[in-house]
Amino acid sequence: MNAAPGAAGAMGTSAAAGLLACRACGQLSRRPAADAPCRCPRCGARLRTRKPQSVARTWAYLVAAAILYVPANILPVMETRSLFGTQKDTILSGVAYLWTSGSPELAVVVFVASIVVPLLKMGALGYLAWTVQRGAARRRHERSRLFRLVEAVGHWSMLDIFVVALMAALVRLRVLAEIEAGPGAAAFGAVVVLTMLAAMSFDARLIWDHGRHHD
Repeated sequence: MNAAPGAAGAMGTSAAAGLLACRACGQLSRRPAADAPCRCPRCGARLRTRKPQSVARTWAYLVAAAILYVPANILPVMETRSLFGTQKDTILSGVAYLWTSGSPELAVVVFVASIVVPLLKMGALGYLAWTVQRGAARRRHERSRLFRLVEAVGHWSMLDIFVVALMAALVRLRVLAEIEAGPGAAAFGAVVVLTMLAAMSFDARLIWDHGRHHD
């Protein structure tokens, strides 16, 4: 059931109650006076109402990831040299090779992990950052669940790297070859890291804030 637009305001937030949660140890503390240092009484970490420049940092990482997403899928991720010549494979050509060589399940895993998941993750984070920027008050529960889903997917962010290593192992088993990582692998690794940083930078508590307060 969707909460009414003013439900969050009626229930209140910890920030509105003058409470701050330490992101280091989890201690909940009351906001000190304006001239007092804002430090956690348990571990001494600096306390903040929200992550500084959360939306701006998220957008910066997302834009960089989107730019690198193109060369990551166009440039070769693997270069194979054997007695039969040199072959350069992109992610899509690797998917096609796995599909035609009798490994359709692995081809689907590579396609989903390397093409679909990063694209959906960037789209979801972009949508969340955009709704926070415009101060959207509707569908907060759905957006919170979407962010938790993005975080859950983040635990599998390196799956595609392991799949590339598996593809390299398959080539080694079939023919005596020398395999080197191509520039697409570096670009794709950067995309994975940047999307992880974007998810870490986004403060999901902003979804429940009113107005256009982003810090």
